[in-house]
Amino acid sequence: MKISPLFLIPPLLFAGLAVAFYMGLTRDDPDNIPSALLGRAAPPVQVQPFAAEPMPTDEDLKAGDVTLVNFWASWCAPCRVEHPHLQALADAGFTIHGINHKDELANAAGFLQELGNPFATLGRDSGRMAIDWGVYGLPETFVLDGEGRVRMRFAGPITPSVMENTILPALREAGAVVPEGLVPPRAGNAAIR
Repeated sequence: MKISPLFLIPPLLFAGLAVAFYMGLTRDDPDNIPSALLGRAAPPVQVQPFAAEPMPTDEDLKAGDVTLVNFWASWCAPCRVEHPHLQALADAGFTIHGINHKDELANAAGFLQELGNPFATLGRDSGRMAIDWGVYGLPETFVLDGEGRVRMRFAGPITPSVMENTILPALREAGAVVPEGLVPPRAGNAAIR
């Protein structure tokens, strides 16, 4: 009895898919989403004014200091979770440029009035800047070196473990001096690690 080569196609397809899934599951960090911007100059800043707050500019991103760019919105629950960690970074002297994404100005202003404003500059994005930066969900945070090159992108809320294991090391690698004792706040976030 002769077996048709067509009978081999389904098992070979299944084996190929199994190998692809296995490789995806055994990556170093399966939650890490690569960014095409790493090592490149940050895309242009394209924002509208946020009330009377100073707006971020392209020059701000390459002013010589390590900075962070944070995309956020008042309607984003994880943005509320990460806010104390952004405030801790701002209190430690890091410059954070806030990009309020597709939000109502009154709601965004209320969010900052309630939780505090960790942002050195603020701008409102209707969506164009987020597309250019490769943002697909909120919050997202970028670490830029002093020349305005993207050194790290983190998609998701900054939690205590993310602050310790991702954000602070990225700031150091970008050339920032991270103060000793900069410990991420943990109150209210014990379950979120």
